[in-house]
Amino acid sequence: MKQRIVGRKDEIAILDKVTESSRSEFVAIYGRRRVGKTYLVREYYDNKFAFHCSGLSKSNTKAQLQNFNATLQRYSLKPVKKSRNWLEAFDRLIDILEVSSDKRKIVFLDELPWMDTPRSNFIPALEHFWNDWASGRRDVVLVVCGSATSWMMDKLINNKGGLHNRLTNRILVQPFTLLECEAYFASRKIKLSRYQIAECYMIMGGIPYYLDYIDKAYSLNENIDRLFFRPQGQMRTEFENLYSALFKNSDKYMKVVELLSKKAKGLSREELASVKKGKSGADLTKILSNLEKCGFIRSYRAFGQKTRNKLYQLIDPYTLFYFQFIHSEEYDDQNYWTHSMLSAERNAWAGYSFEMLCLNHQEQIKKALGVSGIMTKVSSWRAKTSDKNKKGTQIDLVIDRKDGYINICEMKFYKKEFTITREYYSKLENRLDTFIEETKTRKAILLTFITSYGLTTNEYSDIVQKSLTLEDLFV
Repeated sequence: MKQRIVGRKDEIAILDKVTESSRSEFVAIYGRRRVGKTYLVREYYDNKFAFHCSGLSKSNTKAQLQNFNATLQRYSLKPVKKSRNWLEAFDRLIDILEVSSDKRKIVFLDELPWMDTPRSNFIPALEHFWNDWASGRRDVVLVVCGSATSWMMDKLINNKGGLHNRLTNRILVQPFTLLECEAYFASRKIKLSRYQIAECYMIMGGIPYYLDYIDKAYSLNENIDRLFFRPQGQMRTEFENLYSALFKNSDKYMKVVELLSKKAKGLSREELASVKKGKSGADLTKILSNLEKCGFIRSYRAFGQKTRNKLYQLIDPYTLFYFQFIHSEEYDDQNYWTHSMLSAERNAWAGYSFEMLCLNHQEQIKKALGVSGIMTKVSSWRAKTSDKNKKGTQIDLVIDRKDGYINICEMKFYKKEFTITREYYSKLENRLDTFIEETKTRKAILLTFITSYGLTTNEYSDIVQKSLTLEDLFV
């Protein structure tokens, strides 16, 4: 039921529209694994479908057809003849739907990419079902879903063949925002502070399936120990399962994200290619494109640089956490997270992960700054100077605005108000001066701090023109 769905207002609005439409609708729902696509559809329609079938993971055409045939039989009032291929299978589906009494015939095909096995001719059969039968009616809602985002994009959304421009709607299901995480925990009567929710997001991201592992009987630290640092922890082995479920030749994808995990600010395509022993052709291009489509990495242009000089940066919280603490098996302590509360390793991770949290909440930051309606470009910047006093100077979040301003953002995840000391004040001055000198920008610079609880007011805090807190990200 819709009442049980947390957040997803835009997604529900689209499903409302297609369900109440007076024509047949073809909707593609995509997004990374575990993000809640299937849950959204099942809950919205209260599991009341004219037909619902899910593809089988890593199965051949014969197994896929057997599964589809068995599902057809469950929805039929009479024996269904065995289908030898996908064209026959969709013809059997038409037979069932034509005698259905449902006013709107909701057809839900889940994990569609798995059905499209090599040389199975699945796509032509799907094209035939939609183009020759369903699209000519007024009562069919075909909802297809898949975690393999690259397949959904290539075979459906950007299809150049018989399904070109046939989709009537598409829904990209994104991870929860901080506000949606808060609503989700509230729905399960789990009481966490906003600081704790942010820390949880920095570990798991806004993935509902992962958040469902949080047990209200334990503290957040105990939950992380239980899920990540115990031998049988559910999240300890998720990494390989995640990537192998999404990508063919998943070892290549895992190698790329591992390389990116070692360079916080990202790597260029050329740098990645050189590390991968010169494999800089279409293979690497496809891997980077698919990882970005699935939300694991982002490509961005450093401030003032041309598009061809863009960098690729790992931004998925879970993958970052995995490589920091789990992959190397260095932290051989089943209660490491509880024991490491004040450790340098954890503080370093928190600082960087909070930057990623802010990058994943750019829209909330823009809204808090009052620039949602202004065209902006988001990037980072690193000094090129050979001056040893300025070398290494960098700014992780630059919001370049069309209204003649640039927000230079500093992000600090701190358990109390952050205090700008005299030494840090000098660093900030040097950073701003170097940025203006090297970029030669004529725009006005607004130093912006994004912190957990704000800034302490002292003789150095006036250097900051705008201060945001966690509260501004929970919108």
